Amino acid sequence: MKVGVLAIQGDVIEHIETLKKLNVDVVEVRLPEDFKGIKGLIIPGGESTTLIKLMKRFDVDKEIVKRYKNNKLAIFGTCAGAILLAKTILNHPNQPGLGLIDIEIQRNGYGRQIDSFEKKEKIFGKSINCIFIRAPVIKSVGKGVKVIKKIKTPVLIEEKNIIISTFHPELSDSTVIHKHFVDMCKNI
Repeated sequence: MKVGVLAIQGDVIEHIETLKKLNVDVVEVRLPEDFKGIKGLIIPGGESTTLIKLMKRFDVDKEIVKRYKNNKLAIFGTCAGAILLAKTILNHPNQPGLGLIDIEIQRNGYGRQIDSFEKKEKIFGKSINCIFIRAPVIKSVGKGVKVIKKIKTPVLIEEKNIIISTFHPELSDSTVIHKHFVDMCKNI
């Protein structure tokens, strides 16, 4: 099975290294033709405005939406990836995104870079260091959205074949969330 990592900006290498620990074939996705044979795509943390501009420039955004809507792709978005997957970006309503998961999200919801933090939590029965760097905050979730983990507000959720985290699991030593995503990809 192959999983792609959107490789145009952000925590690309960290996601690739985590997937390799799970013995997954990894494809760096930059163009629509890079989607061939992949069952899942990770949209990494980075800068959401830059990510969407580059995705649009190369029509990668259209390919993601098309494949997801045709049940040909599972998606995992972390931090900026979570922002781009949200239907509503509250404090940047004109920022384009993919609009695939029924949530309202706020960019930089905890504050500035200096307000970044780490918190140990149990997720899927395992301890993981959740690292929040200029992280978004999920303000509301739709009916079909399952909240997996809450730390005051939802920080890890899923809907259909999408999972998003407002923190950076790729920066921890844990593979538990990536494994959950890989298992989602097996059903595609």
